[in-house]
Amino acid sequence: MNKGEFLTRVSIWLAFGAYIAAAVTFALSRNRRGLLAVARVAYTIACASLLIHILWAFHFYHQWSQLSALRETARQTNEVTGLNWSGGLYVNYAVLIGWTVDVCWWWFRGLESYWTRPKWLTITWHAFLVFIIFNATIVFGHGAVRWAGLMVCVCWGLAAWAIARGPQRGTATL
Repeated sequence: MNKGEFLTRVSIWLAFGAYIAAAVTFALSRNRRGLLAVARVAYTIACASLLIHILWAFHFYHQWSQLSALRETARQTNEVTGLNWSGGLYVNYAVLIGWTVDVCWWWFRGLESYWTRPKWLTITWHAFLVFIIFNATIVFGHGAVRWAGLMVCVCWGLAAWAIARGPQRGTATL
Protein backbone atom coordinates (compact mmCIF):
# COMPACT_ATOMS: atom_id res chain seq x y z
CA MET A 1 0.00 0.00 0.00
CA ASN A 2 1.47 3.35 -0.98
CA LYS A 3 1.28 6.60 1.01
CA GLY A 4 -1.68 8.00 -0.94
CA GLU A 5 -3.77 4.87 -0.55
CA PHE A 6 -2.90 4.69 3.15
CA LEU A 7 -3.87 8.31 3.85
CA THR A 8 -7.08 8.03 1.83
CA ARG A 9 -8.16 4.84 3.60
CA VAL A 10 -7.18 5.99 7.10
CA SER A 11 -9.13 9.22 6.68
CA ILE A 12 -12.37 7.47 5.71
CA TRP A 13 -12.07 4.90 8.49
CA LEU A 14 -11.44 7.70 10.95
CA ALA A 15 -14.62 9.33 9.62
CA PHE A 16 -16.62 6.11 10.10
CA GLY A 17 -15.16 5.45 13.57
CA ALA A 18 -15.70 8.99 14.80
CA TYR A 19 -19.22 8.97 13.34
CA ILE A 20 -20.16 5.80 15.23
CA ALA A 21 -18.59 7.16 18.42
CA ALA A 22 -20.70 10.31 17.98
CA ALA A 23 -23.91 8.38 17.26
CA VAL A 24 -23.50 6.04 20.22
CA THR A 25 -22.51 8.86 22.59
CA PHE A 26 -25.45 10.96 21.40
CA ALA A 27 -27.82 8.01 21.90
CA LEU A 28 -26.56 7.45 25.44
CA SER A 29 -26.38 11.14 26.39
CA ARG A 30 -30.03 11.61 27.39
CA ASN A 31 -29.38 15.36 26.93
CA ARG A 32 -26.48 15.46 29.40
CA ARG A 33 -24.27 18.37 28.40
CA GLY A 34 -20.98 16.56 28.92
CA LEU A 35 -21.89 13.62 26.70
CA LEU A 36 -23.52 15.87 24.10
CA ALA A 37 -20.29 17.89 23.94
CA VAL A 38 -18.26 14.69 23.40
CA ALA A 39 -20.69 13.54 20.70
CA ARG A 40 -20.45 16.91 18.97
CA VAL A 41 -16.64 16.82 18.90
CA ALA A 42 -16.63 13.24 17.55
CA TYR A 43 -19.23 14.20 14.93
CA THR A 44 -17.12 17.19 13.89
CA ILE A 45 -14.00 14.99 13.62
CA ALA A 46 -15.97 12.57 11.46
CA CYS A 47 -17.11 15.33 9.11
CA ALA A 48 -13.61 16.82 8.90
CA SER A 49 -12.20 13.36 8.19
CA LEU A 50 -14.64 12.93 5.31
CA LEU A 51 -13.45 16.24 3.86
CA ILE A 52 -9.82 15.13 4.24
CA HIS A 53 -10.68 11.79 2.60
CA ILE A 54 -12.16 13.57 -0.40
CA LEU A 55 -9.15 15.89 -0.64
CA TRP A 56 -6.71 12.95 -0.44
CA ALA A 57 -8.69 11.03 -3.08
CA PHE A 58 -8.62 14.01 -5.42
CA HIS A 59 -4.91 14.55 -4.80
CA PHE A 60 -3.61 10.98 -4.93
CA TYR A 61 -6.09 9.30 -7.28
CA HIS A 62 -7.41 12.01 -9.60
CA GLN A 63 -4.64 14.66 -9.67
CA TRP A 64 -7.33 17.28 -8.86
CA SER A 65 -9.35 16.39 -11.97
CA GLN A 66 -13.14 16.40 -11.66
CA LEU A 67 -13.35 14.54 -14.98
CA SER A 68 -11.07 11.79 -13.65
CA ALA A 69 -13.22 11.45 -10.51
CA LEU A 70 -16.41 11.29 -12.58
CA ARG A 71 -14.96 8.64 -14.91
CA GLU A 72 -13.73 6.50 -12.01
CA THR A 73 -17.08 6.80 -10.22
CA ALA A 74 -18.88 5.72 -13.39
CA ARG A 75 -16.46 2.82 -13.88
CA GLN A 76 -16.89 1.53 -10.33
CA THR A 77 -20.66 1.94 -10.46
CA ASN A 78 -20.80 0.07 -13.78
CA GLU A 79 -18.61 -2.69 -12.38
CA VAL A 80 -20.91 -3.26 -9.40
CA THR A 81 -24.35 -2.42 -10.78
CA GLY A 82 -24.05 -2.55 -14.56
CA LEU A 83 -25.07 1.11 -14.70
CA ASN A 84 -22.52 3.53 -16.20
CA TRP A 85 -23.39 6.44 -13.87
CA SER A 86 -21.11 9.04 -12.34
CA GLY A 87 -23.79 10.76 -10.24
CA GLY A 88 -22.55 9.06 -7.09
CA LEU A 89 -19.77 11.62 -6.98
CA TYR A 90 -22.35 14.39 -6.67
CA VAL A 91 -24.12 12.40 -3.96
CA ASN A 92 -20.82 12.40 -2.07
CA TYR A 93 -20.59 16.18 -2.45
CA ALA A 94 -24.15 16.49 -1.15
CA VAL A 95 -23.25 14.32 1.86
CA LEU A 96 -20.28 16.54 2.67
CA ILE A 97 -22.34 19.73 2.33
CA GLY A 98 -25.24 18.33 4.38
CA TRP A 99 -22.90 17.02 7.06
CA THR A 100 -21.10 20.37 7.27
CA VAL A 101 -24.43 22.17 7.67
CA ASP A 102 -25.43 19.70 10.39
CA VAL A 103 -22.13 20.19 12.24
CA CYS A 104 -22.54 23.97 12.01
CA TRP A 105 -26.09 23.66 13.39
CA TRP A 106 -24.78 21.82 16.41
CA TRP A 107 -21.95 24.31 17.05
CA PHE A 108 -23.81 27.56 16.38
CA ARG A 109 -27.27 26.67 17.71
CA GLY A 110 -25.99 24.86 20.80
CA LEU A 111 -26.03 21.42 22.38
CA GLU A 112 -29.67 21.55 23.46
CA SER A 113 -30.85 22.75 20.05
CA TYR A 114 -29.50 19.61 18.42
CA TRP A 115 -31.06 17.38 21.06
CA THR A 116 -34.46 19.09 20.93
CA ARG A 117 -34.90 19.16 17.16
CA PRO A 118 -37.52 16.74 15.81
CA LYS A 119 -36.55 13.07 16.10
CA TRP A 120 -37.67 12.41 12.52
CA LEU A 121 -35.15 14.98 11.23
CA THR A 122 -32.28 13.50 13.23
CA ILE A 123 -33.11 9.90 12.32
CA THR A 124 -33.76 10.69 8.64
CA TRP A 125 -30.46 12.53 8.23
CA HIS A 126 -28.47 9.85 10.01
CA ALA A 127 -30.26 7.07 8.12
CA PHE A 128 -29.12 8.77 4.92
CA LEU A 129 -25.53 8.87 6.22
CA VAL A 130 -25.69 5.18 7.09
CA PHE A 131 -27.17 4.43 3.65
CA ILE A 132 -24.08 6.09 2.16
CA ILE A 133 -21.77 4.14 4.51
CA PHE A 134 -23.63 0.91 3.65
CA ASN A 135 -23.14 1.49 -0.07
CA ALA A 136 -19.51 2.55 0.29
CA THR A 137 -18.53 -0.45 2.41
CA ILE A 138 -20.94 -3.30 1.79
CA VAL A 139 -22.05 -2.72 -1.81
CA PHE A 140 -18.79 -1.31 -3.21
CA GLY A 141 -16.34 -2.67 -0.62
CA HIS A 142 -14.51 -5.99 -0.59
CA GLY A 143 -13.35 -8.46 2.06
CA ALA A 144 -12.81 -7.06 5.55
CA VAL A 145 -14.20 -3.68 4.49
CA ARG A 146 -17.63 -5.27 4.09
CA TRP A 147 -17.54 -6.75 7.59
CA ALA A 148 -16.37 -3.48 9.10
CA GLY A 149 -19.12 -1.64 7.23
CA LEU A 150 -21.69 -4.11 8.52
CA MET A 151 -20.49 -3.49 12.09
CA VAL A 152 -20.78 0.28 11.56
CA CYS A 153 -24.34 -0.10 10.27
CA VAL A 154 -25.35 -2.42 13.13
CA CYS A 155 -23.88 -0.03 15.72
CA TRP A 156 -25.78 2.84 14.14
CA GLY A 157 -29.00 0.80 14.14
CA LEU A 158 -28.64 0.14 17.85
CA ALA A 159 -27.92 3.83 18.50
CA ALA A 160 -30.99 4.87 16.46
CA TRP A 161 -33.12 2.40 18.38
CA ALA A 162 -31.83 3.85 21.68
CA ILE A 163 -32.61 7.40 20.51
CA ALA A 164 -36.10 6.43 19.35
CA ARG A 165 -36.85 4.72 22.68
CA GLY A 166 -35.20 7.46 24.75
CA PRO A 167 -36.87 10.17 26.81
CA GLN A 168 -39.05 12.78 25.15
CA ARG A 169 -37.10 15.44 23.37
CA GLY A 170 -37.17 18.89 24.85
CA THR A 171 -36.68 17.73 28.42
CA ALA A 172 -33.48 19.02 29.92
CA THR A 173 -31.27 16.67 31.91
CA LEU A 174 -28.33 18.89 32.72
